[in-house]
Amino acid sequence: MCWETVDPERFVPDGYVVIRVDSRGTGRSPGYLDPRSERETRDYYEAIEWAAAQPWCDGRVGLCGVSYYAMNQWQVASLQPPHLEACVIWDGASDHYRERTYHGGILSNTFTARWWSGRILRNQHGLGSRGLTDPWLGEPASGPETLGEEELAANRIDLPQAIKQHPLCDEFHRERTGELERITVPLLSATSWSGLSIHPRGNFEGYLRAGSPKKWLEVHGGRHEEFFYETEGHELQRRFLERFLKGVDNGFDDEAPVILHVRHPGERFLRRDEQEWPLARTRWTPLHLDAGAMSVGLAAGEAARCAFHGFGEGVTFFGEPLESELEITGPVAAKLFVSSSTSDADLFVTLRAFDPDGTEVAFQGAQDPLTPIAQGCLRASHRRLDPDRSLPYRPYHPHDRVEPLEPGEVYELDVEIWPTCVVLPAGYRLAVTVAGRDFARGVGEVSDPAELADKGSGPYLHCDPDHRPAAVYDGTTELYTGAGRPSRLLLPVIPR
Repeated sequence: MCWETVDPERFVPDGYVVIRVDSRGTGRSPGYLDPRSERETRDYYEAIEWAAAQPWCDGRVGLCGVSYYAMNQWQVASLQPPHLEACVIWDGASDHYRERTYHGGILSNTFTARWWSGRILRNQHGLGSRGLTDPWLGEPASGPETLGEEELAANRIDLPQAIKQHPLCDEFHRERTGELERITVPLLSATSWSGLSIHPRGNFEGYLRAGSPKKWLEVHGGRHEEFFYETEGHELQRRFLERFLKGVDNGFDDEAPVILHVRHPGERFLRRDEQEWPLARTRWTPLHLDAGAMSVGLAAGEAARCAFHGFGEGVTFFGEPLESELEITGPVAAKLFVSSSTSDADLFVTLRAFDPDGTEVAFQGAQDPLTPIAQGCLRASHRRLDPDRSLPYRPYHPHDRVEPLEPGEVYELDVEIWPTCVVLPAGYRLAVTVAGRDFARGVGEVSDPAELADKGSGPYLHCDPDHRPAAVYDGTTELYTGAGRPSRLLLPVIPR
């Protein structure tokens, strides 16, 4: 067993062979280490076809895993290996640029840097006796040979630095992003409502864009690994693979194509089956910001504006107590009218909730215990939209050029906010925070970005000083609301 992969003791007794491959340049596999590259994806393809030809295999191969073991499924499935029969893609980003490295065009490298040094380099092939020891074999986990530091460095990409060198969505990122429309095998795409800043968007977009005639979307709550290993999650995987690897007519074809665990305050989730995503009965409801009253509501109000510093905590708009229960389920979008005192600005939009006592409602996220309802962000110089791929509730930015701002000029920005779900009882209040840095509950000005971790945005922070120099991104941003410049959110309200 390996973290984020299936438990063999659960699957082998059901007649499966479980294989986990040390990818090129890691563990006991020699070669050049280049995660999610075209070469690694082709290696994955070859491993699938090798397994299918073994005497202990019936020629039918399926994939199942979380995070990295989900992300690379989007890539290899789009190559259409002849013997690949089914994919269980659990919490897996599908877009290397928009979900994995640059959110709204803003570099998020804090997690990658820690993952690279703490998880990957400590398992690079060639560490030999200086590396970890396999607890079962009693042998070096990273191969028998022990290489020097220079040789190890020559055998790998410098991933954090390579990401920084590609701030636009170019071939580097496209190589690491699967062509989702080419995926045709049966697909189970599962994710968490609160896996902010890395996974959920990939599972929603992957489900919608995959060419598979048989595909399902499942969404749950809780921690990153939790539901995958729990009995209910394992049973969902087991039935799916039993149907599409073993060919057992177990009724899975009759499962609703969209399985939602609808989120309520207090970590309460109720399963509800749906037929499509987004839900056809959605009432797309504008929620207007009012900078005069610092409020948010259904009416646009009179023209007003407010200002905030880029590295400060931003401004928050509060709604009135809800008169009746409110369900928000689906993607969210923000339209903001802003100006900057500098040539650029970063915008972070956070949808929040407060109970009748004024206490903020926080949810257990995939990797943060204090997540808000939803988040999205955008670099103003990346504001250009792709008209062919944008939807009213999901703006799509090509991120292929930088268009600096003219200081003081007002610009219209469309911010993508990743899908969410919550049912708020009567008496609760919605709030919207707009800031120039990552949302962090109860944190004002900071001198160390580490102060923001695990306070609402998880480990996926946007604080690289080379990518966010204070001279540009700690300027003054003005937000315009009301008549003529109606800054607002578009909410997916589900009728009772």
